[in-house]
Amino acid sequence: MIQIDGSHGEGGGQIIRTALTLSLATGTPFCVSHIRAGRKRPGLLKQHLTAVKAAAEIGHASTQGADLHSRSLVFEPGEVTPGDYHFSIGTAGSSTLVLQTLLPVLLTAGGPSTLRLEGGTHNAYAPPFDFVDEAFLPLVNRLGPTCTATLDRRGFYPAGGGKLQVTIQPSTELERLDLIEPGSARDVSARAIVSRLPRHVAERELKVLATQLGLRNRQTEVVEDTTSPGPGNAVVVVIRSETATEVVTSFGSKGVPAERVAKEAAQETQAYLDAAVPVGSHLADQLLVPLALGSGGSYVTLPPTAHTKTNAETIQKFLDVSISMSERDDQSFLIEVGRSQ
Repeated sequence: MIQIDGSHGEGGGQIIRTALTLSLATGTPFCVSHIRAGRKRPGLLKQHLTAVKAAAEIGHASTQGADLHSRSLVFEPGEVTPGDYHFSIGTAGSSTLVLQTLLPVLLTAGGPSTLRLEGGTHNAYAPPFDFVDEAFLPLVNRLGPTCTATLDRRGFYPAGGGKLQVTIQPSTELERLDLIEPGSARDVSARAIVSRLPRHVAERELKVLATQLGLRNRQTEVVEDTTSPGPGNAVVVVIRSETATEVVTSFGSKGVPAERVAKEAAQETQAYLDAAVPVGSHLADQLLVPLALGSGGSYVTLPPTAHTKTNAETIQKFLDVSISMSERDDQSFLIEVGRSQ
C-alpha cells in the first residue's frame, strides 16, 4: 500500500484526486494522511469527498475515512466499470475537479461512459467548464478517445446548482502528444458572463479587455445567464492557435470592481501571449496524468507551479514514469513525460 503525506508540496486536494485516479488505473491501494493540513479548513470538504465516493463507485473500491473533514483516507480499488453515472456535490464545490478524478481512468475503459455532475461549474481555484470544454478535452481527444462536454446550467459560488455532462468513447490506448511550438495564428476573443447581475458589469469588463488586449467588437461577447440559481460573474478569454487553445478566466466577487476582474484576466492573457508557449500553467498541470497513463509526450509551458510539481511527484508514486521539467534559454520550460528506462 502506497503511503502519501497529504501536506507535502502544494498540499491541496490535487494530491487526493491524482492518487484516486492512479489507484483506480493501477489497482494499487493507498493511504493518505494529513489531508490538506495547511488549509484554512483542513481535511476532506464536500467536493473532495464526492470525488472519493465517485471513484469508489466506478472502481468498486473499499474506503476508510471517507467522511467530511476526515484528515486520513485508505482507498483499496477494485475493477473499474464504465457506464452511466450521476454524482452531486450538494454545494458549490467544483464539479470539474470531480471530473478530473474520474475521466482519465475511463479514457481506456472497456466501454463508453457518461458522467452527469452537479455542483459548481465556475469556481475560483478550479478549472471552469469553459477551460475543460475548449482547452483540455480537445487535447484529450487527440490522444485517441472521443469526449464531448455539455453544460446544462452554470453554477457559481456560493449558490452552486450547476450541471454538466461528459460522454466518453474510450480508446484501447492513449497516443503520444507533443506540443512544442505555439503556432503562428493566434485568435483572441473574450466573453463576460453575468448571472443575476446588471449587464453593465459585463460591458465594463469587456471595455477593459478591449483596451488592454486590442480586441474589436466582433471579438467580445456579453453572456447574460438566466438559468443559474445564484448571482455570478466570470470573464473568459480564449486564445486559439494552430497548436492548442488556452482559456484564461477571472471571477467577479462581492466588493471587487468589474474593472479589476477584467484587468486580472488581461494581465494573465498578456503574460501567456508574451511567453509564446503553446501550453499555459493550468493546462500544464492537467496534462500530466493522461500523458503519464498513456504513451507520454512533451510540451513547452510557463515556469511550473508548485501545484504542477506536486502533481508530478504524486504520479511517480504510482507509475514508473519519468517527468522532467527543464528551463530553456527563453525562460520557458520543457516538460517531458515518458516511461522510465
